Amino acid sequence: MSRKILHADCDCFYAAVEMRDNPALREVPLAIGGSAEGRGVIATCNYPARAYGIHSAMPTARALRLCPHLTLLRGDFDRYREASRQISAIFHELTPLVEPLSLDEAFLDVTEVTRFSGSATWMARWLKEECLKRVGITVSVGAAPSKFLAKIASDWEKPDGLTVISPSQVDDFVRQLPVTKLHGVGPATAKRLQALDIDTCSDLQTMPLERLLQEFGKFGRRLFELARGIDDRPVRIERERKSVSAETTFASDLPELALCYAELAPLCERLDARLARHGHPPVAGIFVKVRFDDFSLTTLDSRGGLPDLENFAALMEQAWARRARPVRLLGVGVRLVTDDARRQLSLPF
Repeated sequence: MSRKILHADCDCFYAAVEMRDNPALREVPLAIGGSAEGRGVIATCNYPARAYGIHSAMPTARALRLCPHLTLLRGDFDRYREASRQISAIFHELTPLVEPLSLDEAFLDVTEVTRFSGSATWMARWLKEECLKRVGITVSVGAAPSKFLAKIASDWEKPDGLTVISPSQVDDFVRQLPVTKLHGVGPATAKRLQALDIDTCSDLQTMPLERLLQEFGKFGRRLFELARGIDDRPVRIERERKSVSAETTFASDLPELALCYAELAPLCERLDARLARHGHPPVAGIFVKVRFDDFSLTTLDSRGGLPDLENFAALMEQAWARRARPVRLLGVGVRLVTDDARRQLSLPF
């Protein structure tokens, strides 16, 4: 039997909670984020703000240049978490197979659900209606036989969208899909595909698997499958944490390496506290992240390194040397041992 997967995604979630609680904000450009003076970035914004070209991860200073009358709020994450909890409870009324991706989106496997005559379309409508009625938040939902297609579908008619891709529609839908919509295809991969005259999945289907493996390594097989609508990933009730990190964006750029060293100790303390909250999970390696004043970003990993100040300092020195420019953001983190690796280690000899 074909699977029935829903992807539910709240529309501009943080801003939606603010507009729900203060209707006067609904028609004005609104963004949630840090201050321009504090080198903040936009976490999310409503659709009137998006009309000015504002988007998430944009520096707040630039957003204010695009829209000087932008209403900027710092955000109340206790309220956002409570709204997320209420929405998640509605999801679980429909099925226990819920995979949260963040506070505002989740996958639901409704294959075995018998309510609504087993119709994924009716289930999606019910979710939208209940989230709006009970929580006051609009949710866009995509329904499809796979996670990858359900996620694309939820974004197809935003905001307040509902797009259903039935099994019989998969082939036609996928063929016309731009390759930039495929999971894992970022700007660099998209550029390489374009160089091969591949713009759509229909183009990608003409490429033999052997050539894709030659060009993209093991990701070539994933491209081969996605171009044909193949995605067998299950909805996982518990998501595996792969890393823990701490980072800071500085109010003023750090002009030299010595000042970066001075900021490492408090970052390491924050990282230690977060690892303690997660029960000190086994660590596979460490990494540092450095964003320079020109917004270029570099990340440097060390397999097997201990998360201590000395090791992070050595990594940071190497990462800083790649650009040797003033530093805007500095982060430290650990890669965690995967569940599979832990199971292998626990097997008897």
